[in-house]
Amino acid sequence: MARWEPGARERLVVAAVDLFAEQGYDATTVAQIAERAGVTKSTFFRHFPDKRELLVAGQETLSRLLAEGIADAPAEASPLEAVANGLRRAATAMGPMNREIAPRLRAAVAASTELQERDALKSVGLAAAMTAALTARGLPEATAALASELGLLAFKRGFAEWSETDRGDEADPTPAEHLVAALEELRVASASLG
Repeated sequence: MARWEPGARERLVVAAVDLFAEQGYDATTVAQIAERAGVTKSTFFRHFPDKRELLVAGQETLSRLLAEGIADAPAEASPLEAVANGLRRAATAMGPMNREIAPRLRAAVAASTELQERDALKSVGLAAAMTAALTARGLPEATAALASELGLLAFKRGFAEWSETDRGDEADPTPAEHLVAALEELRVASASLG
């Protein structure tokens, strides 16, 4: 078993998602995840306190990138323009592994109440990071919260669309293009609410 090979964290996430999809979350043990990833159980616990935390791997990074992007938006940017800037920054963390495991991860979450709860907490954390960054720009709390919720919904919709489409050519939109397009779609839809 290769204890010190690079990429152990990523291998653990992929192994867990595969096992969750194959046999269900409840039936999957930490020992099975570690074995599938080619690491020891102690290596697993160096990266994650328990198997639930595999679902939110990368949440801290996404929250930080969203907040940084919002903070770095031009001073004259509207709340949704600032959120779009945050989404573009967060998209830099999305790579081929994210696209590859997304369908299996969605299936695993759909099949497990515990994972659905963990996914909901992840969403709350991402929205809170955006809200804090927007209020730091001087926006009223209600405006910041609404823009953050639209940003979260755009993130989810854009990520799902990006992960479900893989044309494999140069015309394939980037993750950032999917996220920002989803935000624009939501902006237009919300304007029609009256």
